[in-house]
Amino acid sequence: MSLKNSFLYFLAALALCFASSLLLVSCDKKRVFDEYHAVGKGWNKDTIVRFDLPKLDPAKAYNLFFNIRDNNDYAFNNLFLIVSMEQPGKVTLVDTLEYQMANPDGTLLGQGFTDIKESKLVYKERMKFKPGPYKVHIRQAVRQTGKVTGVEKLEGITEVGFRIEKID
Repeated sequence: MSLKNSFLYFLAALALCFASSLLLVSCDKKRVFDEYHAVGKGWNKDTIVRFDLPKLDPAKAYNLFFNIRDNNDYAFNNLFLIVSMEQPGKVTLVDTLEYQMANPDGTLLGQGFTDIKESKLVYKERMKFKPGPYKVHIRQAVRQTGKVTGVEKLEGITEVGFRIEKID
């Protein structure tokens, strides 16, 4: 195969990948907000992941999710999160949440074809937003069994996302 033909095949494959990803993104009609922040090879217990939410229609209800990307280095069955949501009027809601991240045999839950999995974790359903700015702050609060201090660096978590979906 000539160099010119190889280049043309490469361009065709690139165009196909671009078109496929564009199609996938455009089919996500429920998405209102979907943002990720990388936390490196592990999520430090002092690292707070922050999201500034867009202005949302106060007449509509929305479902809120955390999207966690993890890999086989994640050594725990569960994930504990402390979530603060700053609302208009200087009101802050704080939740401590627990999510199952692995099956009893240790295999990770979530979607993905490789060792990287993405878990879509429900945070709030049918939430209505008041007019004004909202901010979400998330930190991990995983502890080893029998220990009071938290896990210093939670290996295996690579990205933390926040997603808002409109309800049809």
